[in-house]
Amino acid sequence: MQDFQKNSDIFNLLSEGVSEGIIVVDAQQNVVATNTSTEQMFGYEKGELLGKPLDILIPKRYLANHSKHVNKFIANSDKRQMGHGRNLYGITKSGKEFPVEAGLNPFEFYGSTYVMALVIDITERKNKEEELSHWARIFDESLNEIFVFDAETFKFLNVNKEAQRNIGYSITEMYEMTPVDIKPEFNEENFKKLISPLLNNEIPKVKFETVHGRKDGSTYPVEVHLQLSELGKKKVFVAFILDITERKNYTENLEKKVEERTQQLTEALAVEKELNELKTRFLSLVSHEFKTPLSSILTSITLLGKYTQTDQQPKRDKHVATIKSKVKYLDTILTDFLSVERLESGKVNYKVEEFPLSKIVNEVVYNSNMLLKSGQQIHYPENIDELNINFDEKTLELALSNLIHNAIKYSPEDTTITIKVTLNDTNIIISVIDQGIGIPQEEQKHIFNRYFRAENALLTQGTGIGLNIAKQHMENLGGSLEFTSKIGVGSTFTLSIPNLKTS
Repeated sequence: MQDFQKNSDIFNLLSEGVSEGIIVVDAQQNVVATNTSTEQMFGYEKGELLGKPLDILIPKRYLANHSKHVNKFIANSDKRQMGHGRNLYGITKSGKEFPVEAGLNPFEFYGSTYVMALVIDITERKNKEEELSHWARIFDESLNEIFVFDAETFKFLNVNKEAQRNIGYSITEMYEMTPVDIKPEFNEENFKKLISPLLNNEIPKVKFETVHGRKDGSTYPVEVHLQLSELGKKKVFVAFILDITERKNYTENLEKKVEERTQQLTEALAVEKELNELKTRFLSLVSHEFKTPLSSILTSITLLGKYTQTDQQPKRDKHVATIKSKVKYLDTILTDFLSVERLESGKVNYKVEEFPLSKIVNEVVYNSNMLLKSGQQIHYPENIDELNINFDEKTLELALSNLIHNAIKYSPEDTTITIKVTLNDTNIIISVIDQGIGIPQEEQKHIFNRYFRAENALLTQGTGIGLNIAKQHMENLGGSLEFTSKIGVGSTFTLSIPNLKTS
């Protein structure tokens, strides 16, 4: 160390001109020289590391293997990238760990062996890699179809798994196809006409209904959300596709379902007198929950007719968005009513199978992000990527969606909704934790009753059906739905799913 310090001026001159951290250790792995970048990276004062063991810069859980690797490296005396194929971490003086990349170079000096390490803090690179991986998982595991195609050639550049499954073509086949090949209602000319407003930056996105053709010759109705984006320096179109087969059938069957529901209520009222109050409350709820959005839709349609000038497009867009929102809300209410009918009539068919929990969580969080108020955010659960469960997918999606949507609806702006997943020997526990208005203590015993609304939630839109449906579905499958809540602090709703072991 003394011999090395005699020439410290030369080392300083060479090392201070680089932004990477430089650390020199002797054969006993003690630090004999560092540059300013190293000291700043690890949080030490100038000269404070000299004479210290290299171990103080390495997290404790890596120390055992690290010493062996360095000794072997010195014995071989070769230049190499440290930890190739593995994640390396350093630790600051304050105890904070961070990812690093290190290159090692042995050398002889005055008859002694030293190793010089060039260290780079790669925190920012790791964060970007994790972010890209997260969005790639959402893309590939989405339950909706997603297509990406070149804005000039129209050839597909990427297609997610759900689209490949539904349409029947492999990704290799899709690379040689364009949207016109799977849209029998379009030819290239009218497709170009459809997307020209996007290419000319006249509108941000296009929404339309069409028909998709599968490889086997069958077709199915879809709703397409198309927008222009960029992939590197290339302009691309991104299409989000919703299979609307059920929606199309829904309208045709609605009148019949309403008649069946009315008949069931009439028969039930004849048998049990106390259902009179339920009927009155039901009709009042339907009237209120339908009248309010319908009034908004009527008002927006009336105002749309008054905006005839081109420069009034933002105003038209605002009212179109209002109409879409209200129609979606009405559709949700009707879906809840039909779910109630199926539960009462025993017509629910469950399909229990193994699937990754992250698939449902990603889908629900993706759809819920569009409902977030200003400043709200959803905290994603940790360590679920490898977790598979045996359950009914639709039931879990319905229950989790209901809990997260309620958390958003009953929480103020600038709050966090946390999803937490834990396991024990018998159950998988999924908790949705909010910072909302809470449920009054005296009303908590009624919270799962159908059509019940807590007193402090009466001014917020809702039917009081969602929690009742979710709880019944969960219990039908051997699970449970429980909660704790405190006024002004928030609520925690917990789904418990049987932890069925797979062979």
